[in-house]
Amino acid sequence: MFVDEAVIVCAAGRGGKGCHSFDRTHPRHPRANGGDGGDGGSVILEAQGNIQTLLDFQFHRAFGAEHGAHGSSNHKTGRRGADRTVGVPPGTEVIDRRTNELLRDLDRVGASVVVCRGGAGGHGNDKKNAAVEGEPGEEKEILLKLKLIADIGIVGFPNAGKSTFISRVSNAKSKIAAYPFTTKNPILGVVKFDDGQTKVLADIPGIIEGAHSGRGMGIEFLKHVERTKALLHLVDLAGVDGRDPVSDYEKLNEELAAYSPLLAAKEEILAANKMDIPEARGNLKKFEQKIRKEVYPISAVTGEGVEALLQRLRKIQ
Repeated sequence: MFVDEAVIVCAAGRGGKGCHSFDRTHPRHPRANGGDGGDGGSVILEAQGNIQTLLDFQFHRAFGAEHGAHGSSNHKTGRRGADRTVGVPPGTEVIDRRTNELLRDLDRVGASVVVCRGGAGGHGNDKKNAAVEGEPGEEKEILLKLKLIADIGIVGFPNAGKSTFISRVSNAKSKIAAYPFTTKNPILGVVKFDDGQTKVLADIPGIIEGAHSGRGMGIEFLKHVERTKALLHLVDLAGVDGRDPVSDYEKLNEELAAYSPLLAAKEEILAANKMDIPEARGNLKKFEQKIRKEVYPISAVTGEGVEALLQRLRKIQ
């Protein structure tokens, strides 16, 4: 199950109490010797490469760090509370739900952010006239929003052949069937080239007209191609569902622009799919004349033209 949003509650540790103690070796002149309390631990979110979804946070929502230990006599400072590090997928935006402030975009493995700082330990009476309580740790409700990290996003109308394509060229195993919306969750696939270079592809559910206003499934997942360097636009050139390839191409670009100018401005690679079907070959010349852009004719089923397209994708920086 793919989950890309979650709300969690984080609580840092309270600082330990300062100690109220006296050295009474000399009863007439006792000396304060109470030590400080230890600081409370902090809650840290860290992007970890072995986590791909926010699913676990549907079942475990509360995360707390350890309290600081109390100070003790003979000027002994209490132990600092242990931090709590919580792993999240790379690409997770960390948002303070109360203020809606973006605390950090954890956009790479190893990136981290302290979301709740531990409370300071209280002073012992060796520094003050009296021992002081430790301060409470911060508490926050945190919204986690995952945006996948990929080099290239694959977009297209339902049944354009996106699942077949990513299954052919990468290690991704997508559900493939002759009906719309076989892809119900974003899928990542890695293409490996002979020179060792790799490209990560993101396949999102098919987009339909009106997606930017909530129709279909694609609107939920367009955020997952916001980070990509380019978009691979797959068009069903055979029009197997009675669709017009030119109209599909234009409408999908309108949907991308309506959702975000960022998507509309991305580099586009255009692939005309299903060239194994005679109707697609008959439509190719008309499509190229109307679109007036470089078009890569391919068949994701037979592999025709796929290598030339991959070499184009390889050049994306």
